[in-house]
Amino acid sequence: MGTLVVLVTASSQEEALLIGRSVVEKKLAACVTVVPKVISIFEWEGKVCEEHEWLLVMKSDDDVYDALEAEVKTLHSYEVPEILALSAGKGSSEYLAWVKAMTRVPG
Repeated sequence: MGTLVVLVTASSQEEALLIGRSVVEKKLAACVTVVPKVISIFEWEGKVCEEHEWLLVMKSDDDVYDALEAEVKTLHSYEVPEILALSAGKGSSEYLAWVKAMTRVPG
């Protein structure tokens, strides 16, 4: 699969930065872009909710996805956090090579 763009929403700026820093420091993502104050509308437990959240856009690699997902779940405050991995498909060959070089399987 190769390079992934992983989308995660967080409940606060502090939580977003905590998760973003952790996954970069652990080499589970090459880069995390935090987009402030998005509004998410969703149904949870039978109720339509509208929440201010912070969107993390993580650039990672398929080889480390399982560890990335586990780290997000460990640090996240939500019972069921949004974690969506999308294949990058195409991109600058230099950037994709950098993402691959900056990520590694833990251990």
